[in-house]
Amino acid sequence: MTEVFTGSFTQQEPIPEEAIEAAVAVMRSGRLHRYNTLGDEAGETALLEQEFAALTGASYALALCSGGHAISTALRAVGVQPGDKVLTNAFTLAPVPGAIAALGGAPIYVGVTEGLVIDLDDLAAKADSAKVLLLSHMRGHICDMDRLMEICDKAGLLVIEDCAHTMGASWNGVPSGRHGLVGCYSTQTYKHVNSGEGGFLVTDDPEVAARAVILSGSYMLYDRHLAAPEPEVFERVKYDTPNISGRMDNLRAAILRPQLARLADQCAAWNARYEVVEDGLGGTPGLTLIDRPAAETFVGSSIQFLLLDWSADVIREVVARCKARGVELKWFGDAEPQGYTSRYDSWRYADHAPMPKSDRILKGILDMRLPLTFSLEDCALVARIIRAEVGSVWQGQS
Repeated sequence: MTEVFTGSFTQQEPIPEEAIEAAVAVMRSGRLHRYNTLGDEAGETALLEQEFAALTGASYALALCSGGHAISTALRAVGVQPGDKVLTNAFTLAPVPGAIAALGGAPIYVGVTEGLVIDLDDLAAKADSAKVLLLSHMRGHICDMDRLMEICDKAGLLVIEDCAHTMGASWNGVPSGRHGLVGCYSTQTYKHVNSGEGGFLVTDDPEVAARAVILSGSYMLYDRHLAAPEPEVFERVKYDTPNISGRMDNLRAAILRPQLARLADQCAAWNARYEVVEDGLGGTPGLTLIDRPAAETFVGSSIQFLLLDWSADVIREVVARCKARGVELKWFGDAEPQGYTSRYDSWRYADHAPMPKSDRILKGILDMRLPLTFSLEDCALVARIIRAEVGSVWQGQS
């Protein structure tokens, strides 16, 4: 009998009971706004920022309404102006170049390697063309951050890290988001902690942090932050930094704090699922798994593989056959955007030069979420289905 998977690729775990109780307490208080506190009460959002700064080892942390808003806030805080060129990955999700374009900046795309990370040779060639690199650790893949920072430091290139898929990950023991000037994170439902929408920004730079706090919509209430610079830093920047409301609220912060406390256990659970799928797909004819370097401590909340040099029609056939058996694969190589997948040439608000080496890789990328609602047995079944369908189509081409 042909095996079929009946699980949902979009069903997340329930919010922990401790987080639900904390959220109910906030709702009962009526004080959802982060600055609506009583007396010397810190508030859930300020406490969350303090805890996230401690988790990442950052001097300063700011909680925001989304990961995308964290990125746009970071770009503004480091001084990106309309017309400025900003380097970023060719392989990423639309909100990354979208944040650059929304500020009036010009995204300049850097190629992708078969390891699904930014092409450091291409970065070195383009490093002098901009002042900022918005680096996307796309789908949880971290490049050689030591070499990247050497390239960027030599060129005077400021680095903002998009860590939407790498909260809890690290390179050579340094947490993701802590190599560059600013690290940005997401707490959207499909990320590593879940508040529906939300995000963080971390930095060690006091002026960048102060500008970010004001940009988030603090008005002159910045003294209520527990993970922010001293008041004198705000005095230097408060008159020329616009307030743009993008704060996190106490309700979402209350939901996140208990989840943040158990992040390490959640990351281990994702990696156990990743390992089962990776083992099940190993050796499949025509399918290339992504090598994970020893220096990279990753979080396997999704898995990617390549069908390199397969035709578009044949890849579509693989996707359709897997879907018929209950396995949802997302393809980044389609000429038209589908769901959350799209390519750099889909973002027509930004000019781009031809990138044939990257086009070859993007054409072959297949992506799959690994929610923690899957058991290890579920993951083994999913891998068997993919292996069978890829193998069958491969044989049909031979």
